[in-house]
Amino acid sequence: MDEEKRKIPYPAIVMGLGIILILTIIVSFFLGRFPISPGELFQILFSQIFPIEQTWTVQMEKILFNVRLPRILLACLIGCSLAAAGAAYQGIFQNPMAAPDILGATSGAAFGAALAILNDGNNLAITLSAFAFSLLTVTVVYLISKKAKGKKVLGLVLCGIMVSSLFTAGTSYLKLVADPNDQLQAITYWLMGSLSGATQKTVLMAFIPMAIGLIPLFLLRWRINVLTLGDEEARTMGINPARLRFIIIMCASLVTAASVSVSGMIGWVRLVIPHLARMLVGNNYKHLMPATMLFGAVFMLLVDNISRNLLQTEIPIGILTAFIGAPFFVYLITRKEEAF
Repeated sequence: MDEEKRKIPYPAIVMGLGIILILTIIVSFFLGRFPISPGELFQILFSQIFPIEQTWTVQMEKILFNVRLPRILLACLIGCSLAAAGAAYQGIFQNPMAAPDILGATSGAAFGAALAILNDGNNLAITLSAFAFSLLTVTVVYLISKKAKGKKVLGLVLCGIMVSSLFTAGTSYLKLVADPNDQLQAITYWLMGSLSGATQKTVLMAFIPMAIGLIPLFLLRWRINVLTLGDEEARTMGINPARLRFIIIMCASLVTAASVSVSGMIGWVRLVIPHLARMLVGNNYKHLMPATMLFGAVFMLLVDNISRNLLQTEIPIGILTAFIGAPFFVYLITRKEEAF
């Protein structure tokens, strides 16, 4: 959507997404197996600032601060991070199907998590292993691509596919040798994605690398526009495309690694959300990146609410995002106007 064709002003769109996000966060506090009324919610929250007579139970307060608040914050952070990473990859590779998956970020995380589970690691060990292997995979891909001949971007993608397939094969092998009564189930569940293990510590662990990656992506968003014009055009404007592409890849991979390490494999967000945001604000990354971040946070929070409330047992988020993402892409590629 071009600037001149957009009927709704960009500030109004961003403000609307911000309001929707705030309302979704508030509603999310009320949803769950243990009901909390609006009055009780605001009393508990205000009691942290003002002296208010306690009319709620200790259990209610613990559920609010130790279960729902961390999960809501983590869902927003993951949605924002995955969507921003997807938008960044699509811009620098000039490909609407590009995502951190193509450089092996998610396959590396899956291998790291499976390896930690196989060695009876606790939740912290699984998270750290997934994070480390995710970054290691992207780093290996980038270093190998430096030796590739021909077009650098194509070489990077091909190296990513090759290394990603190796780590995927490694994960398959770990599943083969895992104990089918315990370890295999844990690996399989992790690969489906979930926020059920969200804690205050988990949120803090994820927030730091996410902030380190998201801030540069936000500040450099206008430069992504230059990369979409091609390397030659970027050089004429005084920008080193190789260096900029490296910075953006590392930042996008960092936030992806942080997200996947604490949530497991959650697909489609980094593909679907940037396209939805483009339909609202157009292709200018100055506007697209903020809208994508907000949209991603809203989307992930809504999906998580469905995941934990639709049935008696929690539905893995990866399953829900696939159910939503696949039909959406069918719609995109079959509609009359140009999809991408």
